[in-house]
Amino acid sequence: MTLPFMPGPFPMARPRRLRSQPWVRRLVAETTLTPSDLIWPLIVHDGAEDRVPVPSMPGVFRLSPKAAAEAAKEARDLGIPMVALFPNVDAATKDAIGTGATDPDGLIPDCIKAIKDAAPEIGVMCDVALDCYTDHGHDGIVEDGRIVNDASLDRLAEQAFIQAHAGADVVAPSDMMDGRVQAIREALEANGFHDTLILSYAAKFASAFYGPYRDAVGSTKMLTGDKKTYQMDYANSDEALKEVAMDISEGADMVMVKPGMPYLDIVQRVSETFKLPTFAYQVSGEYAMMQASIANGWLDQDRAILETLHGFKRAGCSGVLSYFAPQAARLLGA
Repeated sequence: MTLPFMPGPFPMARPRRLRSQPWVRRLVAETTLTPSDLIWPLIVHDGAEDRVPVPSMPGVFRLSPKAAAEAAKEARDLGIPMVALFPNVDAATKDAIGTGATDPDGLIPDCIKAIKDAAPEIGVMCDVALDCYTDHGHDGIVEDGRIVNDASLDRLAEQAFIQAHAGADVVAPSDMMDGRVQAIREALEANGFHDTLILSYAAKFASAFYGPYRDAVGSTKMLTGDKKTYQMDYANSDEALKEVAMDISEGADMVMVKPGMPYLDIVQRVSETFKLPTFAYQVSGEYAMMQASIANGWLDQDRAILETLHGFKRAGCSGVLSYFAPQAARLLGA
């Protein structure tokens, strides 16, 4: 293929000249990755221990509010601008409507306050969905075996308000209910939270790669059925653009594609189409898959981490949620 800016053959051209030394490779790199491009997901829990390992995610721990605050200070020192909170709560507190999601004295508000006291310069993003708090493991309210959309919106809007009131900088609806961004934006505006950002999981696919995360937050055994009636079909690409357009029109400031690596084509289409900050989530299954290969000596850890994260940026990501964020930040700062 002849590129439009290179008409005709160039017999003396040697692209390898621009790859000959590390300094020239850095000089001509088309894609730049820095710690500022990373968001560190933190699994937090209401147990007695500060750090509890997640078996399916080597190197990841469930953190107490105190430990989450320490992680936030680490993020600050590494140049990571934001952490994202995901809760693991006592199964005995879960019910059909996810009451714990709207508890102003609950786990997430406690973590937000602890982080803001310890590292106020760090942004805090909170997941808006009911699955971690429901006894059925779904992201919305279930009636007669169906996940009902509109009845779920009030619960999600209240959850986002509780998070914003506790000090969250970014609320991130991941539930994939229709109209939830508008419901959340209206609730925030009505209560004076005009500056709270919404990062919408606008194109979230029903994926096999969420398994370790569900183990981490304790929803695996709770989940009845699957989430295919509200999360996207992985066969579809045009539909993702429709979902993103709807969420932008409803007041989303930023959008997310999830999972990450199997959906880089979606990331590129969204980024190029909407010119809005576009993020991707290198999800638990991607992390666990890489960690297993690293542990077996099949992948070089440092190279694999940086290569995959550069792939997200090359596809058009403004930033990436990754459990590798602290390791990557250390490598980039070395």
